[in-house]
Amino acid sequence: MDYVGSIKVIPRLPEELQRLKELAYNLYFSWNPEARQLFRQIDPELWKRVNHNPVKFLQEVQQHLLEEKSRDPQYLALFKKVMVEYDQYMKNEDTWFSHAHPEYQDKIIAYFSAEFGFHESLPIYAGGLGVLAGDHLKSASDLGIPLVGVSLFYHQTYFTQQIDAHGNQISLYVPYQPEELPLHPVLDEKGKPIIISVEVGPRIVKVRIWKAQVGRVAAYLLDTNIPENTPEDRMITARLYGGDQEMRISQEIVLGMGGVKALKRLNIHPDAWHMNEGHSVFLSLERIRDLVKSEGLKFHEALEAVAANTIFTTHTPVPAGNDAFPAPIKEKYFQKYWQSVGIKRSEFMELGSQAQPEGYEIFNLTILSLKLSRFRNGVSELHGKVSRQLWHDVWKDIPEEEVPITHITNGVHNMTWTVRKIRELFDDHLGQEWRWRLDDPDFWRAVQEIPDEALWQAKMELKEKMLQHVRERLRAQFQRNRIGTLLIRRLEEMLKPEILTIGFARRFATYKRGTLIFRDPERLKRILNHPERPVQIIFAGKAHPRDEGGKALIRTIYEYSMKEGFQGKIFFVEGYDMSLARDLVSGADVWLNNPRRPQEASGTSGQKVGLNAGINFSVLDGWWVEGYNGKNGWAFGDQEDFQNLEELDDLDAAAIYDILENDIIPAYYERDEAGLPRQWIQIMKQSIMSILPIFNTHRMVKEYVRKLYIPAMNLGRQFRDDHFKLAKTFAAWRERIETHWAEVSIEPVDAHPEKPIVLKYQEAFKVKAIVRLGEAIQPGDVKVQVFLEPAGEPTALEHRQFELIDMSRKKTLDDGSYLYEATIVPRNSGNFHYTFRVLPYHPSQANPVELGLACWAHRPSD
Repeated sequence: MDYVGSIKVIPRLPEELQRLKELAYNLYFSWNPEARQLFRQIDPELWKRVNHNPVKFLQEVQQHLLEEKSRDPQYLALFKKVMVEYDQYMKNEDTWFSHAHPEYQDKIIAYFSAEFGFHESLPIYAGGLGVLAGDHLKSASDLGIPLVGVSLFYHQTYFTQQIDAHGNQISLYVPYQPEELPLHPVLDEKGKPIIISVEVGPRIVKVRIWKAQVGRVAAYLLDTNIPENTPEDRMITARLYGGDQEMRISQEIVLGMGGVKALKRLNIHPDAWHMNEGHSVFLSLERIRDLVKSEGLKFHEALEAVAANTIFTTHTPVPAGNDAFPAPIKEKYFQKYWQSVGIKRSEFMELGSQAQPEGYEIFNLTILSLKLSRFRNGVSELHGKVSRQLWHDVWKDIPEEEVPITHITNGVHNMTWTVRKIRELFDDHLGQEWRWRLDDPDFWRAVQEIPDEALWQAKMELKEKMLQHVRERLRAQFQRNRIGTLLIRRLEEMLKPEILTIGFARRFATYKRGTLIFRDPERLKRILNHPERPVQIIFAGKAHPRDEGGKALIRTIYEYSMKEGFQGKIFFVEGYDMSLARDLVSGADVWLNNPRRPQEASGTSGQKVGLNAGINFSVLDGWWVEGYNGKNGWAFGDQEDFQNLEELDDLDAAAIYDILENDIIPAYYERDEAGLPRQWIQIMKQSIMSILPIFNTHRMVKEYVRKLYIPAMNLGRQFRDDHFKLAKTFAAWRERIETHWAEVSIEPVDAHPEKPIVLKYQEAFKVKAIVRLGEAIQPGDVKVQVFLEPAGEPTALEHRQFELIDMSRKKTLDDGSYLYEATIVPRNSGNFHYTFRVLPYHPSQANPVELGLACWAHRPSD
């Protein structure tokens, strides 16, 4: 039939349900299951069809269903309960931050991230980095921390994944309309969209701003997809991590420089700036330019003022994972910049220069980030060590252990990732108090008192829910690919909740070794098909569209899943997103993780498993190095020094098979007279107790506040006070020190390198050194130290246990040099080496080794 037009009728909320719209536009619903139930109960099928997007749901729901619910006493009671709790949450001023740091409540922290994973309904995330950033903001909201997020609005998102009949990953880019998402347009006083201008190389790009409300915290998303831009510039914010290097640098300019301009236009003036990875580092360049223009500062004065309150978190433990650009691209996009701030090309390039083995240099954004921040961290204890090793060249004169990069181990937002069934279990057996004791390990010992039967029953229900979700996705995948109806019908028989189920879901990068468990296919086949103790494995995850190695891993797993002996035991589920992730991490019995150590910075999926009584089985890498205690799961693969990676993979695969056959499978299938696996349930309880109160973003964000945010706010204020007086004097001091440092020398008096000095325990030993500083550097500009360390080499990635003893200046010698002395009392018995060093010293340095300069009497080997 031919039609002359079409009509779309938007439903109107009944008076009784008006505030559903308010709830739909606050991502508070993403960590409150009862809030989501308000939408689901109206129309479960539509709720599933719109991928749990409450805004689109309210635009498409049938009017008569809304009317019915407006007269349903049971529904209205739930609605009232949810809205009362929501109002209490939003208005609550009695927060952790208000108690712990009341003097900073009027301050603001800006948190920049290239992606945010709040919920599947707002798909502007690719994986763990974005989900971590989303969880960071949620905990900031819960704890009352005055934080604001900044990112981009990707209208084609990362990509939607499909798997074809041959196991190939198909990347679909589905455009999203911001009006159909939980986003508020940011408007000016006249009600018109606020538009800012950003210089992107030789052109001006217009940027619109959207706001995602995340509980009490706002995240501002920048959008170039507006008519004022050329078609090419409208695509800048189209795809997350898409396009070539010019697209990538354009995105990063809009995020960093555009983000600073957006906050300024909104009259938001942060007191600390947090760069979550180096994608947003250009925010510091924009802030420097702003100070040069508005305050008349010189470039390096402005740099010191900006770096003083900037925090940089690195997430990448391998050099290839860090953003870097060839010199011609940097010149094209930043020549006007360095001219505008009054520095030479060479000065600008030096900020991010990294020499390559082939002899040329690239501009590395991680190096730029390290140089434009004074507070830096990795995301697990092991990753902190790896980062200090990886970026040692930025502080060449300093021992690796002193490189100023600390660590704060990642966590997850408990209320997002603890699913409803487990919440109800905690309510029943721990009381409501658990919700306020999320990072209190002593409280969580009470998990031992939860009846085994109740915990096991909850887990079985979650497992069946997961398997049903997997069946639905596989059915749609098989039907689209026209795989036989027999296989589709057999899906119901294949995925059984009584079978030990292993989950493996994550980004498919090659270092994560997604196919490691297939190293010995025949042995794996026997494990999967044991007649009394079978095993099934569910895989999910995306490879970057340009990562052919990652896509090949997916294809290999899919091919195995269709082979005899593996079919019905191995499954690859397409379309990995936060919705599927919630069911997998809560439903899997065992969570397998086997990256090539030490290339996993932290990882957080296993932490989500622990919240929901799942058990981790992982290489000792990332967070699991800290999380594993011998009772809460299984570990293998603590080596990283193998020259032959094939040999390493063989050993790790063999460890997986051995632990499965001898430990995991017997523990799961060993049942008592009540049919319960008591030993297994004890491991489940240990998993909750050891993971939930430690590896959560409440603990993590509190650490950021104490270790980084407050020190950065304090240092930033000092550098800004009195018209940036300290920024000016510090920059001048630094220039003087760096210019004349080659004139500094130190030599021992009465050294005994060939013959050790023998002391009794706690016996003192006096040492002396002569220091020459030249004419420009004064004794007050330096600190002279004894560097004392045990003899012998530490094992790989192990801390050296050295001591630093400050030396005191005793007199000025006739030639203008200085005599320094110190008394050494080694803390322990054994053999020690010692040497002397001179460091630059300024009372306002963020770190004693910040300048990366040291003059050694004899440099210890790294």
